[in-house]
Amino acid sequence: DDLICTTLLATSAPVVICPAMNDKMYAHPQVQDNLDHLQNRLGYQIAGPATGALAVSEGVGRGRLIEPWQIEEAVGRGLAMDDAFMGKSVLVTAGPTQEPIDPVRYIGNHSSGRMGYAIAQAAWRRGANVTLVSGPSALDTPFGVDTVAVETAQDMQVAVAERIGDSDLNIFSAAVADFRPTDSRDVKLKRNESADRILIDLTENPDVARDTRANRKKGSVNVGFALETEHLVNNALAKLKSKDFDLVVANDANEEGAGFSVRTNRVTFVEQDAQSDRLPLMSKDEVAEEILDRARSLVIKSQ
Repeated sequence: DDLICTTLLATSAPVVICPAMNDKMYAHPQVQDNLDHLQNRLGYQIAGPATGALAVSEGVGRGRLIEPWQIEEAVGRGLAMDDAFMGKSVLVTAGPTQEPIDPVRYIGNHSSGRMGYAIAQAAWRRGANVTLVSGPSALDTPFGVDTVAVETAQDMQVAVAERIGDSDLNIFSAAVADFRPTDSRDVKLKRNESADRILIDLTENPDVARDTRANRKKGSVNVGFALETEHLVNNALAKLKSKDFDLVVANDANEEGAGFSVRTNRVTFVEQDAQSDRLPLMSKDEVAEEILDRARSLVIKSQ
């Protein structure tokens, strides 16, 4: 007998419920039964609540309304559900790795993780169950995504190997360091320990995409990235073949507006038949959608 309830009874549109209440109210069995009914009987999407500071000095607990950008993502998922992605498991690697020289210094690169985070969030909006294996990043964790934080290339290899066997689509967008110090020191390296220079011996890191091939799920689709400074398409094609990728997303590190630490990207898709398709400069969120559109076709073909 109120506007909201009568509207819900009549609508066939997706419904997103964002609970917000005192943590003890949220934990009450009747509230949990009601949420279970809404989600599993009526098919409504439940977004939140978050854990944090509650209203009116009620302390900290689970019951806080999720942030506005997270509500936006939840509504986006309700509107953008795609049959090709619903119920599918997607694994994304993102960000840099940091290879320690000593407790305060490391070898790394300029990757922010923005491209991989955009892909993970977009795949979740399309209805996938998404796992993001991320090196160190200052970005907010994508909403709804299971995020696994790692530091080194070896950490990332282990995390991916443990999870890739259950994944239908794997997107390797992380900028993994090719080398690590052979001996990482336990104490800080002091300037006065050498005269004019310090020599650091480097050892090759594992190749996360290549070295986890045997763990891949049969029939899974695999997308790689290639950041190059020359011979873009040829180098991307070589990477596609050597790592058994179905698609490589290549970009030129020397091109303005592309690559690391920017919000835009200009990519070239390289496919198994050696065909390439160069896209215009666009935001990384837009590039993420383009990548998933290409991956969608590959996922459908693999079924």
